Formats: sequence, structure tokens, C-alpha cells
Amino acid sequence: MATATDKKINWAKVRKKRESLGISQAFISRKMGYKYSSGYSNLEKGMVRLTAEKAAILAEILHCKQEDFFK
Repeated sequence: MATATDKKINWAKVRKKRESLGISQAFISRKMGYKYSSGYSNLEKGMVRLTAEKAAILAEILHCKQEDFFK
């Protein structure tokens, strides 16, 4: 049985949700504790893994559940 960490995040869906809410990558970066906006940008590009802690913050910002990232 696959765990949540084994699943791939649908970053296109996350990006669409972020854009539909009018939220910038820079805003999310600051909320997640990154010093530069590239911190979140690298996540959205799939260059960096999303930690459980950061996933919880992202879900709160996007007003959704973490499970929604995988659908």
C-alpha cells in the first residue's frame, strides 16, 4: 500500500489553485519561512521535496486539505 510520501504531488493542480486565489509565489514563500521566493518556486517546479510541515502550511494558505495535492 502506498503512503502519502510515495505519491506524487500534482503541482499543476496546486499552481492552478494558487493562481485562482490570486496568491503569489513570493507570498507563499514568506509564509512557509523561505528567505527568497525561489524557495517555493523550486517546490512548484518539483526540484525540491515538500516536507510534511511545509505541506500543512501550504494547505492552510490554499484553503484545502493536503490530500488534495495528490488528486
